[in-house]
Amino acid sequence: MLREGPHHAAGSLLRMVHLRIVVPSASAHAVLALLEACASVINVVHLPGAARKPPGDVVLCDVAREDASVVLADLRDLGLQEHGTIAVENVDTSLSTAAEAAESYASGSPSDAVVWEEVTANTSESATISGGYIVFMVLASLIAAVGILLDSPILVVGAMVVGPEFGPVAGVCVALVQRRPRLAAQSLLALVVGFPLGIGLTVLTVLAFKATGVIPGHFDTAAHGLSDAIAKPDFLAFFVAFCAGIAGMISLSTAKSGALIGVLISVTTIPAAANAGVAAAYGDWATFGGSLGQLGVNISSLLVAGTLTLTIQRAQYARRRRAHRARIAGAA
Repeated sequence: MLREGPHHAAGSLLRMVHLRIVVPSASAHAVLALLEACASVINVVHLPGAARKPPGDVVLCDVAREDASVVLADLRDLGLQEHGTIAVENVDTSLSTAAEAAESYASGSPSDAVVWEEVTANTSESATISGGYIVFMVLASLIAAVGILLDSPILVVGAMVVGPEFGPVAGVCVALVQRRPRLAAQSLLALVVGFPLGIGLTVLTVLAFKATGVIPGHFDTAAHGLSDAIAKPDFLAFFVAFCAGIAGMISLSTAKSGALIGVLISVTTIPAAANAGVAAAYGDWATFGGSLGQLGVNISSLLVAGTLTLTIQRAQYARRRRAHRARIAGAA
């Protein structure tokens, strides 16, 4: 019977990244040499001729999360993305002395590590205009509009959680840092289409509610604290959005995804769009302009904060990769 001693009880529950690589047989030796030379890579398995489509060898390995991107960059330098495939999977728990050694070699904390390929894939998906994105944007705006009409913070907070707008904002930040014009255009298009559509349908819905007597024919912004506050952008609005942009980007780029919900609740992008729609339906153009100003302040703050955060993280990655290459060259 195996008994768990004190060492195993306090042992590591480590976050690793698993790579499944399909490589032409002629290139397998170079891939294996690269992986075996890196101390943060373990569990290297070579299956000659195992791949059928495309044909080639299969190489499996686990790498400490902190070094995942530098190892993937080395593999891309071999042209594997063109002549083979690289699949990346997260391993949430790894119980192994070898994993402990790999983790010790890769400096830093796994939860703080940025896997850039993962960040790019996630933002590319969330920044795309899709049926789901449009539906969530419209529904969030309508829920926020009802919250504003009823002066209900609960409904406004619920709308902020439903809103999908942080995906395209993050996409713009990633595109700027990684110099991906196509991703930038795709993300900006999602913002340019999503918000006007949400505002426009909010206007039509509020007009329909007025016409059918569901809501009063007059709306006094001063008597509705939420609407009045949203329509008056100030430095504190910029500051909160800036802090939320930093938190959101760290949450998106590392293993701290749970913080993203708090970020969505912190920034009044969706409420600002809904408030603009409500104001337009009632012909309150001063509130309409103030709400659009709030929307612009929030999005600008998120973009600036997110881009700065990613720039710092990218610089740290560049230093890590230079150190990694120097170690590999020294070992050779």
